[in-house]
Amino acid sequence: MPFETWLLYLFTCLGIAVVPGPNALLVLTHGAIHGSRKTLFTITGGVLGFAFVVSLCALGLGALIQASASWFTALKVCGGLYLIWLGFGLWRSAPVSLDTAPVTNLRSWSLFRQGLVSAISNPKALLLFTAFIPPFLDPHRSIVAQTIAIALTYAVVEFIVEYLVANAAHRVRPWLARTGRRFNKVCGGFFVLFGLALPLHT
Repeated sequence: MPFETWLLYLFTCLGIAVVPGPNALLVLTHGAIHGSRKTLFTITGGVLGFAFVVSLCALGLGALIQASASWFTALKVCGGLYLIWLGFGLWRSAPVSLDTAPVTNLRSWSLFRQGLVSAISNPKALLLFTAFIPPFLDPHRSIVAQTIAIALTYAVVEFIVEYLVANAAHRVRPWLARTGRRFNKVCGGFFVLFGLALPLHT
């Protein structure tokens, strides 16, 4: 991939990463509740998930899944159900506490898993990456090498943006602690709305 093409791709990735979506909302809530350091597990899971989806799209598998109505419908339903499940979990969770707790392996894995599944179960990401990646591919160069460059670039950009979101959320944590359960209910409600709307989106 020529440097000029990569630079344009970099700015495109930045524009996509700053648009709010399910993963950004997940990082925002985890950043506020668990802190930016603990939310690194959520961010890492989401970044790896997005890198996987980007790789699939760059290799042409995204278009293949998109062409299959049954596979795409199943992906939308599974993604929607998972977002609804996350939403109810946030709705029932305890208010934000200013007390810090040590990170356990179970909690770390749970945060990582939520970020990963939220990223790979979002069919809109599949459609988006399938649409915007092909113009940056050069058929006369190694597709594998270009796929690595494309996935790695997006992963780095997404990681930086999500970490900034988590860090900003943690800074307003004292305010969130005063709001009690309302913050959790609002964020949980957004997840449920995302989940309900996802299978209906054509």
